[in-house]
Amino acid sequence: MEAHQILIRPIITERATVLTERFNQFVFQVEKKANKYQIRNAVETVYGVKVKKVATMVVPGKTKRRGATSGKRPNWKKAIITLQQGENIDFFATE
Repeated sequence: MEAHQILIRPIITERATVLTERFNQFVFQVEKKANKYQIRNAVETVYGVKVKKVATMVVPGKTKRRGATSGKRPNWKKAIITLQQGENIDFFATE
């Protein structure tokens, strides 16, 4: 898989922002079949940073109802990336 296929999108929420400020950790939605080594290589190549640690988890999809019909959203995989000291990713940089 290519690096852009592995990293689907960054997760930017209040909790993810707190992780970034306190622990230098960034949260991404990643491809469900990707392993930690592939995620590490994808982040290092796309953003040009050194990764210290990768933690992954599968987030269960929510059950949704619309009238009498009920369904389920798909499960997705989340990765929490810890960067080396002094490294940073700026998602909102304008050039």
